[in-house]
Amino acid sequence: MLDHLTLQQKLSMVFTVDGGGTVGATPIPPGGLGSAGYLKSPTGLPALQIADAGLGLRNPSHIRPDGQAVELPSGLAIASTWSTDTARQGGSMIGGEAWHQGFNVLLAGGANLTRDPRGGRNFEYAGEDPLLTGKIVGATISGIQSQNVISTLKHYAMNDLETSRMTLSADIDNAAMRESDLLAFEIAVETGHPGAVMCAYNRVNDIYACENPYLLTTVLKDDWKYPGFVMSDWGGTRSSFRAALAGLDQESAGDSTDTRQYFRDILPRDVQQGRVPISRVDDMARRIIRSMYAVGLVDHPHEIAPLDVAHDMLVSQQTEEKGAVLLKNQSNLLPLDRKARIAVIGGHADVGILSGGGSTQVDPIGAPPEGVVKGPGKKEWPGDPVYFPSSPLAFMREEAPSAHITFDSGTNITQAIEAAQKADVAVVFVTQYTFEGSDAPNSMRLDGNQDALVAAVAHANPHTVVVMETGDPILMPWLPDVGAVLEAWYPGSAGGHAIARLLYGTVAPSGHLPMTFPAAAAQLAHPDIAGDGADTVFQMQFRSDQEVIYDEGSEVGYRWFDRNHAQPLFPFGYGLTYTTFQNDGLHLVQCRHNIIATFTVRNTGSRAGIDVPQIYVRLPDGGGRRLAGWNTVTLAPGESKGISVPLDPRILARFDAKQGRWNVASGHYTIWLASSSGDNSDSKSFKIDGFHISH
Repeated sequence: MLDHLTLQQKLSMVFTVDGGGTVGATPIPPGGLGSAGYLKSPTGLPALQIADAGLGLRNPSHIRPDGQAVELPSGLAIASTWSTDTARQGGSMIGGEAWHQGFNVLLAGGANLTRDPRGGRNFEYAGEDPLLTGKIVGATISGIQSQNVISTLKHYAMNDLETSRMTLSADIDNAAMRESDLLAFEIAVETGHPGAVMCAYNRVNDIYACENPYLLTTVLKDDWKYPGFVMSDWGGTRSSFRAALAGLDQESAGDSTDTRQYFRDILPRDVQQGRVPISRVDDMARRIIRSMYAVGLVDHPHEIAPLDVAHDMLVSQQTEEKGAVLLKNQSNLLPLDRKARIAVIGGHADVGILSGGGSTQVDPIGAPPEGVVKGPGKKEWPGDPVYFPSSPLAFMREEAPSAHITFDSGTNITQAIEAAQKADVAVVFVTQYTFEGSDAPNSMRLDGNQDALVAAVAHANPHTVVVMETGDPILMPWLPDVGAVLEAWYPGSAGGHAIARLLYGTVAPSGHLPMTFPAAAAQLAHPDIAGDGADTVFQMQFRSDQEVIYDEGSEVGYRWFDRNHAQPLFPFGYGLTYTTFQNDGLHLVQCRHNIIATFTVRNTGSRAGIDVPQIYVRLPDGGGRRLAGWNTVTLAPGESKGISVPLDPRILARFDAKQGRWNVASGHYTIWLASSSGDNSDSKSFKIDGFHISH
């Protein structure tokens, strides 16, 4: 195909335009559908219809009259399932909705690690561990692309904060970056085979990500042998020949989001004058065309059809049911008695559930684009919080038709106390809105009077359950006084139904935390966010000359807590359910470069459930423990099963930046069979014969 294209046709493929509505009232270009981006391809190739779809198909500025879609629960909820099958099913659902609506490139696959639990886009991603993130995000990408739709992998790389995100320099040693953030991307590439990688806004070691040759060429294309193309984030291109020579293959929506139209106006001149060789343009076009064929855009053109809403809502619901995390359940307060008097309080639980804001936001099905809760009408990005029309209260009444279930808004604490006193159990819904473009407050506290509300209700009724709809961990000063806590994250389009089924035990929660919940901000590697405190979201994103020195290196999240012997509120990997499990008999064997852990899992409780046994290692030279493998297993009461878990050798290794290879040292490694990163109950020392892993 490439041989039949002229130089001008090849250059036409490396620049996309705004698809309509992304920036204010941008019109839909001829041939476009109304989306993030559009490319009219040369004859013989399909146009690229590019849509935001981190959790569902976005309708920017509500530009498409029929642009509603089903949204999955947040990326953190998906990661909390620890199930690649669940992630793949969710990706397939999104990809299918896109394909039937005419879109063939989805801006999905967020794999940035949670280096700060207050990050505004943490809810889009998969937590703080590179192995879990890479596997979950890679599976999501695989699901999307199974529908003949290209998925991106983003935002490459070190785009871990929203504060100063357009200019921030993330400074980190290359070896440490390879062992943490880049390892997540590497595993996602080899698991999901994304057709495109989106480079980030920020600088990495003072060089902008979209013109960073180390990231785009040395690591991605040379070391990882990545065959797809690199597109810029919207507004992320800052040069022509520097970006092209560094490895950027396509400028995204350059007509509306970049200061100059680099690849449309300047790159042809750079080619003509010899600054960029024609062979590089050939490579750019070849990579784009290759992904179009590899994923199936050419051989399987889309077929416009109505959404299968019932099926897609069920996928979203089941993802939330597997991803919600039961953090506390004192005296088996949950599941709820179906005849008990219940006072449901707060969180707009009478009408819907909260979603995260920004480019993952979808127009809800069955409600106005602004959702079912009227806000003050914020015009600044990204606008008011959107609540989907999936009422936990209504579904709780459906689950327990004989129960007396009341609702109080929680806005008046005195009235909420009275409601709680009249009930057998009080269920308090709390919410925390996070969104693209801004990080959560340093305080990590709930907004408004919600902490006071929970404390007052718990004092009035010791049988208090707290359901949290949040995009980040929060502090819980009321934790000792409540009976149960369920982290629902942002639970997606069918979240109300899922929450009700979890509360009443129709399904048992099985989620495990993909990130550490700190006990205080002072425990973090960076207690204060550099540049925080700007007056507006716009100012916060564009603060200049900010840098974060990640001197903790690869010790991200739970690794940092373990290295510093800090006790979090809840550890990475933690999660309860309505039964109990016993894991024992850990045995390890090495066969050349393969290390296998085997053990037995037994359900010691009275109902069926899902366990997530985890294997952690500590290297001979110390540092925080590392997740090296896991499995998910469903067992009936009394049932036991032998489990085999291969350990990823890169988790056992240090990366040698000079040699460009992973080195597994000979020595004694501490291995844990655990229920979380904080579980020390079963460990042993295991001698490993060292080896090298090279590309």
